[in-house]
Amino acid sequence: MGLTTTTIRHHLDVVAADDPVVASAIARVGYPEERIREKGYRTLLRTIVGQQVSVAAAASVWRKLEAELGEDMHAHELLSRDFDTLRACGLSRQKQGYARSLCELVTSAELDLENLPQDDEDAIAELTRIKGIGRWSAEIYLLFAEGRPDIWPAGDLAVQAACAKMLDLPERPGEKETRALAEKWKPHRGAMAIFTWHAYADPAL
Repeated sequence: MGLTTTTIRHHLDVVAADDPVVASAIARVGYPEERIREKGYRTLLRTIVGQQVSVAAAASVWRKLEAELGEDMHAHELLSRDFDTLRACGLSRQKQGYARSLCELVTSAELDLENLPQDDEDAIAELTRIKGIGRWSAEIYLLFAEGRPDIWPAGDLAVQAACAKMLDLPERPGEKETRALAEKWKPHRGAMAIFTWHAYADPAL
């Protein structure tokens, strides 16, 4: 089922019971809503499509791909299209390379998105075999598509900035420090990540 609004709230309450700073932050900005995404290859393809472009541009490319490949967008369908066809849908040469990497791993069954390793780090290692999918993208997938409860994308700038505000730090912490700061929130760092995005732009924090 993933990290539902109810689950997120429960996990945050558990963290807040031991961390008055988190409890105070929740009191100021409230609880976040769930952000559940579809599990599987389409979500990763959409991640690739959305890299370094606006939301509107990504949506436009996605619509063109759906029209070309069919609503299910099977991996073998994308692999059967040539460069110019995918270019006409809005995929650059680089993104075509990333998309083909994903589709080849899926169609060859080298990457089984229905049975990723239970260990989070092992699952991240599997996902980052896909060209164009780095650690952050892998973590986002595991958090929102699989609902893994202890994913903490410490490299995310909004997560870092929200931690700085919440913990009253003099400056935004780097990835290593942000990872260390969250150790005390185990095993509920997924809910805390979703909370930091929720709180990031809230002036009440």
